[in-house]
Amino acid sequence: MANKKLFLASFLGILFFIPFAHAQTDAVSIKTPLCRWEKLEPLFTLTGNAIGKALGHEEFIYTQIGPILAHVPPTLLSYPLKPRTSSEVKTAKRKAGGFIKGVCHGNTNYEQIKAAGIEWNRSDIPFPFDASGKQREEYTNYKQRLREYAENGIKIMAVTPYPREFIAHGIDPRLPANEKRVQEIAVFLTQDLQGLVGALQITNEMGIPRFTLPLTTKEAVRFMGMQLEAIHPVRGDVLIGYNSAGPQVDVHLMMRPYHQYCDYVGIDVYVGCFTTFGNYLWMYDVALAYLWSFTGKPIILCEFGYMSGGAPKTPEEKKAILMRYGVSSEEEARKNIDDFISRLPQKMQDRVRREASGDQGNFLFISDFKDHLYTELPAETVIATYPHTPEGQGAFYRAVLPRLMRTPYLLGVFIYNYGDSAQCYVCGQHDCPIETRWGLTTIDGQEKPAYKAVRQVFKEQ
Repeated sequence: MANKKLFLASFLGILFFIPFAHAQTDAVSIKTPLCRWEKLEPLFTLTGNAIGKALGHEEFIYTQIGPILAHVPPTLLSYPLKPRTSSEVKTAKRKAGGFIKGVCHGNTNYEQIKAAGIEWNRSDIPFPFDASGKQREEYTNYKQRLREYAENGIKIMAVTPYPREFIAHGIDPRLPANEKRVQEIAVFLTQDLQGLVGALQITNEMGIPRFTLPLTTKEAVRFMGMQLEAIHPVRGDVLIGYNSAGPQVDVHLMMRPYHQYCDYVGIDVYVGCFTTFGNYLWMYDVALAYLWSFTGKPIILCEFGYMSGGAPKTPEEKKAILMRYGVSSEEEARKNIDDFISRLPQKMQDRVRREASGDQGNFLFISDFKDHLYTELPAETVIATYPHTPEGQGAFYRAVLPRLMRTPYLLGVFIYNYGDSAQCYVCGQHDCPIETRWGLTTIDGQEKPAYKAVRQVFKEQ
């Protein structure tokens, strides 16, 4: 509900202020009521926070309302005045060797990957050092996998370690005394992986609690920025940048001082998969236009995709799930929420206790974590005419890939994911559709309709 209100308010704001926008030759120098509109951000923030708290939503959701309402409408209205390319875009495309046709978490079936026209793989770098400063075996094994990809002609975008991984190895990036060490590790990775990676993404989706905590968003921005600043002089032909989950306006605002060190800015977009509003293919166009207009940097769609399964649960099915944990209703669970949480699978318990920023009952029954609890995909979470089936997933890729590849300032895309997963990495359940059915192939490597659709588009374009 809060997401729907957020979308409606943004849309109405855009419509209301269109008559006040006056075309200028330089979009940066627009002098209209839109400039004054951005100054209303404190009011939008207060209002958004009040609404979000009243609806029981998570803090990271409602704190987005103010920045979105203040900056997205004027940013989109300036888009028609922006050029559609730049010298930075041309340089980045040259370094990348053309449009990036990528996938996330590819396997070792290199011939199958290449047969689909996929030329890049995106994967996570393990933390490189143990407590004694020696390289960890996990890291050296990762480098060997990169060599195998390179030998098979597949390029790599590598994602640097998350804040929690630094903390787990005794380096808390929140402490000023540790900033130099964080930068040293970033430089080490950049230099050690030269010739093995074509692009580096500094960590992943800062602002999303499961990836950011225990850092605040402001601390996470500094964490990214200090690394980009350090590796910029030594990056060579490696493209460097960061990404956001959706618009994440607050992150991009705070990252502005560091954009000078970025070869690209990334965004992850999952239309029809996580929200019950705005589920239209043209939302991809809007998201990319916003980020290009806002940052002026070449854009990479670092993650996007569409589930091949998932359906809503009936009230009876939801009750049966609650009964497994000893209650017959959400109201009964809320009466003794600690006891209810203790009955959940261990991975779900850990998520709730670590990530709930307020009322744990609201986290379970109002936030999108409820879809994990009930292992369901709500009926409204879909793009019309593209059902969450293997065939619908294939049709989605046939429709969306050509329009993305026509976007001049888009350097490339990474499809999430190459293969289906045996269990949801968020909640640990095998029957949860939220993080298990993204693959172009099945768990056992069989090609799904989505694989064939991607192959058709990538081979023809």
